[in-house]
Amino acid sequence: MRGPRRYLRTSDLPAVIPVFPLSGVLLLPKTRLPLNIFEPRYLAMVDAAMDTYRLIGVIQPHDAEDKKSKPALMGVGCVGRIVEYAETDDGRYLITLAGIARFRVSGERDVETPYREVAADYSPFASDLDTEEDGPVQRDRLLAALKPYLSDHAMKTDWDSIEEAPPGGLVNALAMICPFDPKEKQALLEAHTVKERGEALIALLEIANAASPQLRGKQPLH
Repeated sequence: MRGPRRYLRTSDLPAVIPVFPLSGVLLLPKTRLPLNIFEPRYLAMVDAAMDTYRLIGVIQPHDAEDKKSKPALMGVGCVGRIVEYAETDDGRYLITLAGIARFRVSGERDVETPYREVAADYSPFASDLDTEEDGPVQRDRLLAALKPYLSDHAMKTDWDSIEEAPPGGLVNALAMICPFDPKEKQALLEAHTVKERGEALIALLEIANAASPQLRGKQPLH
């Protein structure tokens, strides 16, 4: 396996990438996403990626209920690099993608491979390659909305780790793990900055809490 690679400019990234359509799943820049690969077409995709840039784009289908073999894709996804790779005895691949940059789909290639490839335009999201996180995030309001949400959804977490996490990392991690619907996930993905993603995340948490029969009437006013 090749060593780590730095991507400093969008021009360092390939113009065409294989994509893995996954409904309700997000990969965000500077995050990691573990994946269990077992379908033959995606096993082939991982094989091809490992032989080239080790890059795979994660993108949601436009309609989560579309069961076609080639459902329409959302307009924006995120490319990640395979940073962990293992094979199981039953033929699966266990990989971890490290998110690098979001991309806008500028077209899909007509390919003979069993997996899909798109032309990726990274220029709208060039700031994803910056090393510093943007902010600030309304941490107090985020935590106030998060605690009842986690309880209502029976989600166990290490609260000390949440309170100590850096703002950008916390927002991105919550955007990935919270069970929002696919369109809400897409809105979080497409938020231009971490600050905007944090604001959208807080709004989604507060809306979910207000709609919960268990929590209705118990939320503090802001």
